[in-house]
Amino acid sequence: MSHAANVPEAIGALIVSPKAYATQKELLAGFRWLRRNNPLGRVESEGFDPFWAVSAHADIVEISRRADLFHNGDRASTLVPRAADELARSLTGGSPHLMRTLLQMDAPDHAQYRQLTQAWFAQSSIGSFEDRIRAIARRAVDRMAERGHSCDFVRDVAVYYPLQVVMHVLGLPEEDEPLLLSLTQELFRSQDEASGRDARASRNPARHAMRLCEAFTGFSSYFTPLMEERRGRPRNDLVSVIGNAVIDGKPIDRFEAISYCMVLATAGHHTAAAAMSGAIWGLCENADELRKVKADRHLVPQLVEEAVRWTTPAQHVMRTATEDTMIRGRRIARGDWLMLCYLSANRDEDAFEEADRFRVRDSARRSLAFGYGAHACLGQHLARLEMRVFFEELLARLAWIEIAGVPRRSASVFVGGPRTLPVRFAMM
Repeated sequence: MSHAANVPEAIGALIVSPKAYATQKELLAGFRWLRRNNPLGRVESEGFDPFWAVSAHADIVEISRRADLFHNGDRASTLVPRAADELARSLTGGSPHLMRTLLQMDAPDHAQYRQLTQAWFAQSSIGSFEDRIRAIARRAVDRMAERGHSCDFVRDVAVYYPLQVVMHVLGLPEEDEPLLLSLTQELFRSQDEASGRDARASRNPARHAMRLCEAFTGFSSYFTPLMEERRGRPRNDLVSVIGNAVIDGKPIDRFEAISYCMVLATAGHHTAAAAMSGAIWGLCENADELRKVKADRHLVPQLVEEAVRWTTPAQHVMRTATEDTMIRGRRIARGDWLMLCYLSANRDEDAFEEADRFRVRDSARRSLAFGYGAHACLGQHLARLEMRVFFEELLARLAWIEIAGVPRRSASVFVGGPRTLPVRFAMM
């Protein structure tokens, strides 16, 4: 391995550091340097297996097109310390995956499992949800208005609205909202070092694997009886679809069914909540953009795309090379681990003008926040719909809004976005 292929030690340390994703300034500067000087660089950082950091938008698109050459499931599909990987394999009998969702699957399984719910999430189908989603959005804006003239947008608004939408699609009773919120927050808290419930645990590199096991147990206890009920009395909802699914002529495996429900509940919740909060943060810091989108509501879909690009809720995924290949003149060996750095790609100057600035723009549609290719996010059209509807309702009533404190992002390498966002506002 040539010395030139290595990412500078200081930048490599940022890429694997949850705290760097919370502050972002140094990390984004590091990614900017990599895109200019070493867009495909090898990271060697203590406690982690070596991996390639892919930082350029065009390279990530090309790798994502080759699902046969770059697999999701052969190794961990998100960056984990070596200790966490070893713990996962010891608990599963050799698999690096503590849950098995579309994110951990490759062909032919990936297509089979994706097909189970694809019709529900197709762009041609989600329009049927709009009236119900708009009612949920109006209630969310009402609750924001009822708080007076200030709130923490993340904690008081963003965490509830997308959860209520995803519960509607899954077919979960409204009274279970506190439990689902608790389960979801516990899962993402396991990846957020800023929670700091136990200082010793936060220094344990296997902590996320242990907490993921705990979270899976909680989701299993919740979804197992629901799916058993739906097998006897199926309804027009996703829990019924998954609970009654047949794979290769056999009922879906319970572990995979729970994993499926779990990822729909959590990913569908987090992506929209983070991007909504990112939109508010960006609009508060760019008053001209707020005035522009308030004056022309037809720009709301562009606002949604920019919010997703600028926030990048899912900050990376990992892929594994299935055979020796060459990228940018570098030899990638079979079994090599590659980090597709979406956070970097979505700030790539070759793909977006003024890439670091929050700006309602046409080009934001090219962002990689929902992934690309065969593994593009299954629920992206639903996420866009619920965010569009929310901002249509909010902007129709919002007079002004500004940041009223110190916003903070999650300290997490995988799932990011605002963790707190204190704001002052007035409704019309």
